[in-house]
Amino acid sequence: MTQAVELLKQGRKKELWQMCCGFIDLSIDQFMSIQKRLLSEQIELLRGSELGRRIMRGIEPSSVEEFRERIPLTTYADYMPYLQDHREDALPEKPLLWMHCVGKSGEYKYKWVPVTERVYKEAGKLIFAAVVFSTCNKRGEIDLKETNKFLHALAPPPFATGMMAHMVEDVFEFALIPDLDLSERMRFVDKMQLGLDTALSKGLDLLGAMTSMLVKIGEQYGEEINKKRLSKVLNPKRFPRMIKGILKSKFAGRPMLPKDIWSVKGILGGGADTGIYRERVKQLWGKYPLDVYGCTENIIIATQTWDYEGMTFNPYLSFLEFMPMADYYMWQANPDYMPKLLMLDEVEPDQNYVLVITSFHGAPFTRYVIGDMIKITSLRNDNLDIDIPQMVFGRRVDGLIDIAGFARLTEKIIGQAIAKAGIACESWSAKKESRETPVLHIYITPQNGTNGMDEKEIARVIHAELRKLDSDYADVESLLGLKPLEVTLLKRSDSASTATTEQKIATTV
Repeated sequence: MTQAVELLKQGRKKELWQMCCGFIDLSIDQFMSIQKRLLSEQIELLRGSELGRRIMRGIEPSSVEEFRERIPLTTYADYMPYLQDHREDALPEKPLLWMHCVGKSGEYKYKWVPVTERVYKEAGKLIFAAVVFSTCNKRGEIDLKETNKFLHALAPPPFATGMMAHMVEDVFEFALIPDLDLSERMRFVDKMQLGLDTALSKGLDLLGAMTSMLVKIGEQYGEEINKKRLSKVLNPKRFPRMIKGILKSKFAGRPMLPKDIWSVKGILGGGADTGIYRERVKQLWGKYPLDVYGCTENIIIATQTWDYEGMTFNPYLSFLEFMPMADYYMWQANPDYMPKLLMLDEVEPDQNYVLVITSFHGAPFTRYVIGDMIKITSLRNDNLDIDIPQMVFGRRVDGLIDIAGFARLTEKIIGQAIAKAGIACESWSAKKESRETPVLHIYITPQNGTNGMDEKEIARVIHAELRKLDSDYADVESLLGLKPLEVTLLKRSDSASTATTEQKIATTV
């Protein structure tokens, strides 16, 4: 029995809240005190490791202040020789496991990240906190049972999302459906079918998935259940839920939706496109997804709470620094430029920043530029009396276009797809646009015509080439049913004003 389950069974909900959710009760001064203490411990670990000494370029900072003044910024390229080859002997602390996420199209397929035992345990508590926030209505309320059925629509390990299912299970023994060991040996489509059929028989309380996948699952299962509902009703284990679903949908005057069958307590969502999909998730499942912001390098950075507004940072997994946008552009132009970064108690409301993290607990990332722009929406959540700055995710700023959390496209891979499609360009630019679904919009100024092809035909052939070049982009269609590419042809007189820069990716949303 886990400690969390034991506390809940003993009625010690206050202790359980403090263990997992207590960070939202910190003052900003308490938050910063934790940050500085954990950073001081991490500096000592970095000094004792080969990778740490290389990243810090031989500098041995004696204080948090000196660390922030002298240690340079880093990107994943600085760690690749160690992490891609799993050089555990060079790391600040031996990892418990390795996980990965989608890499950069055309450069490396996966971004590998080591996870220490301490990171694993802290992350599990924070993910569990997000589950609590998705189900509660006030501070201190924990409306969970170990028998709650938790449908996880996540990629299997070593993908980071798959590891998160294990992390939360280690904190609180939910009835995960499908069973983790079984589901990790199945194709994703089969896993989801089994999970939903199991939920139809046994019930469903919680959901966890990328928000784009929550929409796909909800729409697809809704169509299937409406076509096959007679056979579902005849199954005695499914009869009560099916009858309830049929009656609710009839009363509403529309086809049956998942929310007619199940009344879920909470939904965890995530991904760069959560803002696009949140209303559709509520239409399908009856509840908004609680937005969780993180990355493979830092697992969970911030989460919404029960008011479903801005996200609250936690102090336990990394030291947080914030680079003003003007400094980011100067650093991009000159990598030797040392921008002055802000700490969380120095940020200003309604300002955009590029997030920079230094890992805690022996993880390797040091003054690491994630590549995300976030916006500080307020310095505290007055409605819930949370004394920590609130944030929302803005966009990628590192030349990557994230499509539905599945593909991360680079300038190189898009350029290759255009060339292989036989489109001779004078110039092109690409950007991600947010509509009902994410759109990859490519603006092309043809060099010598388009061989009779119109914009839709050009989009079709470039889409086909991208599918061949990048398997993760192909998954956007095969798993989500999306063809996100749109092409606009420009005349030479239009191209200068429309394209952000010639042959560069614009990631403005």
